[in-house]
Amino acid sequence: MASPSKAVGRTQAREPTYLEALIPLILLSALVGGSVALFGLDAMSGPLQAGMMLAAMAASLIIMRLGHSWDEVAEAGRRGVSSVVSAIFILLAVGALIGTWNMAGTIPTLVYYGLLLMQPHWFYPASLVLCALVSIGIGSSWTTVGTIGVGLMGLASFTGVSPVITAGAIVSGAYTGDKLSPLSETTILAAQLTGNDLYKHLRYQAWVSIPAFLIAAAVLLLLGLSNTNVASDAIIDSELMALDRIFWITPINLLPLVLLIGMSMRRMPASLALMTSAIFAAVLGCLTQPQAVLSVLPTDGVTGGLGSFIKASWQVIANGFHSESGIQQVDDLLSRGGMASMLLTIWLIIAALAFGSILDEFGFLSKLIAPVLLRAKQTGNLIATAVLTPIGLNIITADQYVAMVLPTRLFGEEFKKRGLASKNLSRAVSNGGIVTAPLVPWNSCGAYMSAVLGVPTFAYLPFAVFNYMSPLLDVTYGYTGFKIATTDGKPDGDPSDAQEPVAARLDLTRP
Repeated sequence: MASPSKAVGRTQAREPTYLEALIPLILLSALVGGSVALFGLDAMSGPLQAGMMLAAMAASLIIMRLGHSWDEVAEAGRRGVSSVVSAIFILLAVGALIGTWNMAGTIPTLVYYGLLLMQPHWFYPASLVLCALVSIGIGSSWTTVGTIGVGLMGLASFTGVSPVITAGAIVSGAYTGDKLSPLSETTILAAQLTGNDLYKHLRYQAWVSIPAFLIAAAVLLLLGLSNTNVASDAIIDSELMALDRIFWITPINLLPLVLLIGMSMRRMPASLALMTSAIFAAVLGCLTQPQAVLSVLPTDGVTGGLGSFIKASWQVIANGFHSESGIQQVDDLLSRGGMASMLLTIWLIIAALAFGSILDEFGFLSKLIAPVLLRAKQTGNLIATAVLTPIGLNIITADQYVAMVLPTRLFGEEFKKRGLASKNLSRAVSNGGIVTAPLVPWNSCGAYMSAVLGVPTFAYLPFAVFNYMSPLLDVTYGYTGFKIATTDGKPDGDPSDAQEPVAARLDLTRP
């Protein structure tokens, strides 16, 4: 991330005033709020994206008024959008994977076996635990949600439990694993940015993550026990029969999932692993589910030859699989996926990052955050500011990486001056930057979760208990002094913190 003073060609330009820095945020709030008020949940279908682009253009006019050229603004926007190219590839790959996994019977098989095993009253905490275990194992919340999460959402609609609460449980579990896995790139980044040993960071992180997880499990268990809207055995049996009629249900159908987990554990790039699994599922489906594969083609275009199977698989990768079984729950489960289904989400991410990146690069955010930091005199206030700042950046910049990187640069020196171990900062930016990202609809994480799970972000937010309990607990620890490590007192008993804090060895001004 380039700082304004170091960006090429930025000469004879002044810094924004506080009012100028606030205007784009006020306009963004008005446009986002207006789009939601006028269009409701349909705001994600275009009005929200258009509002963000208008806010970005207004910010660009202010930046040019400060003395910068349009080329500088365009270059800043390009850098912001380019930073999310990998996320776009993942989104497209997940769209293809959902389509081919439906066509190959992978998701129907997960749902079929789940209906036989999962009991509605403990469905929510079971979803939480399952997603947490998978996410810890593969180190990716996105992959967990795009695979196990999709199957659990289908299972929820069959058993009569709430898909909205299920989505909250899935997000909570996926991000529990993301925060506690040594394979997670965001967890590794949080440790590296503050100069901490990864496993020391994980141990310190666990003091917040484990209590937050247990609170989430307790809340979800109570919600499950109080649920009276459970599908009858007759309805579940009819759904099982429908799945068995459309697909050949066999453990062989789970091979794409096994392949994906294996590739993820070997640290293959997520987009490549997802796309490889999607293509493998398409090939497998042609062998095991030929009738389901050919059903996506018009009747007059089916020859049963190799060309028909290639055309059908290609169609599903692009536009998803569609079912017409006559049972609504089955058709809703199966008629999903395809790269095209992710285009609105990609548009949202691009619009949000175009806005956030130019505010970041031209000093608007630093201008607003610096006074807040100066007023955080007590340790509790400093910890709270270090947690709340990434949350605000998740909302403004729509990118969890900016929400992690910028606070470590701004707060690193202040933590050092106050004798606070740098792992306090790595924990704060993780709890503020990582876990709250899926709670913002226009953040790349929130947009992804909503698109994959089929539930609006604001709908599942109250039930993603882990994601808001983590920052709340961290702030509580800051004010009470519980598990706040210092460079001399060391309440956690870690002797290595008696040395000079590693934050002091970081170059906090590097681009």
